[in-house]
Amino acid sequence: MIRHIVALRFAPEVDAAAKAALFDALRGLSDHITGILDFQAGPNVSVEPLSRGFDDVFWFDFQDAAVRDAYLIDPAHQAIGARIVAATVGGVEGVFVFDLDLS
Repeated sequence: MIRHIVALRFAPEVDAAAKAALFDALRGLSDHITGILDFQAGPNVSVEPLSRGFDDVFWFDFQDAAVRDAYLIDPAHQAIGARIVAATVGGVEGVFVFDLDLS
């Protein structure tokens, strides 16, 4: 299983409703990409001052790397990803991705 973790540094003007809409759109990818096992999203609740502004996160659990790779090239994912990049501070600089193999 691959856990695809994405931390986001949203621009200050992006409100909770806009974030929720983006996360809902991502959650919807589970309906058409076979092999997505789970999706979770939410704000950082750590008391440690180490987030460096990456205060929101989401992750997908993919059955395997092949599902992750299909997700990466999926047109719906790419469209949502473009919306996310547009909503972050510095564009792609406001996105941090980490994939963890949990096999």
